[in-house]
Amino acid sequence: MDLILWRHAEAFEMREVEDDLDRALTPKGERQAQRVATWLNRQLPASTRVLASPARRTLQTAAALERKVKTSPELAPGGTVEGLLHAARWPDAKEPVLVVGHQPTLGVVAAYLLSGQPQPWPVRKGSVWWLRGRERDGVLQVVLHAVVSPELV
Repeated sequence: MDLILWRHAEAFEMREVEDDLDRALTPKGERQAQRVATWLNRQLPASTRVLASPARRTLQTAAALERKVKTSPELAPGGTVEGLLHAARWPDAKEPVLVVGHQPTLGVVAAYLLSGQPQPWPVRKGSVWWLRGRERDGVLQVVLHAVVSPELV
């Protein structure tokens, strides 16, 4: 199974709004989302399931893909590793899953799947971490397929 973790692009600071879920992308964030979405659309199979946090900034980031997006409260800011993996149906989903979410959850998920330790690894705004789960000799292995930032695409 492919699990693609996409951190939302650059958003306005909290002082600009009263509710964190209402924070929107900055103009720079809109450009970041579009660049990364263009790259993702060249890489992702049509069957990819796209999940996003209900936060405005993640929905705006995901909208750049121009694909169907399902929101999941488990992906909201402050979410857990277990909640994200449950929403993505890791490692049993039959199709690739793209999760548009937040820090520190995305970094902790990447660390947990790649190292077995839930550590707060940094994931830059607008960046994608593409993880691939595969079974070898009856054991699930997770490999890092790609890491891409908006500046590299």
